[in-house]
Amino acid sequence: MSPNAKVPAKKTRGEEVVSGGNQDYVTMTIADQLFGIPVLQVQDVLGHQKITRIPLAPPEVAGSLNLRGRIVTAIDVRLRLNLPGRLRNKPGMSIVVDLRGELYSLMVDSVGEVLSLSNDDFERNPATLDPRWREVSTGIYRLNGQLMVVLDVPRLLNFTTMEAA
Repeated sequence: MSPNAKVPAKKTRGEEVVSGGNQDYVTMTIADQLFGIPVLQVQDVLGHQKITRIPLAPPEVAGSLNLRGRIVTAIDVRLRLNLPGRLRNKPGMSIVVDLRGELYSLMVDSVGEVLSLSNDDFERNPATLDPRWREVSTGIYRLNGQLMVVLDVPRLLNFTTMEAA
């Protein structure tokens, strides 16, 4: 490629414009579906935690937990994505994220690895993706016959910030 060659058309991801380069994602599994969150949004990864219920909270809010002296709101991502609840005998894991100074624990079935994926392989959400998932996703990656849905953390947690307003 010559130095004066044009860069391929840029794709948009949410409000970001991406082209070339890589993005790192922490992967997780929820109901046998692979999801990813940009690694820079992840504060911590936790094993099963004791969660205290919060009266009158929305169903997606599983409760709260104490993480090194900070109160963290636990979100059941299965319920947020309109999936059946996890069986009680299968403890899950949590991915802690920060949204505007508040910590949230995203309860998932399991946490995988960190994948570095090319921005050029990123695709917009397909029309066939569940509408509730499209609402909280920026797009997808196709990985060896498996679809990884990239979650948009602010939109995933939007229901909690709207009710507080």
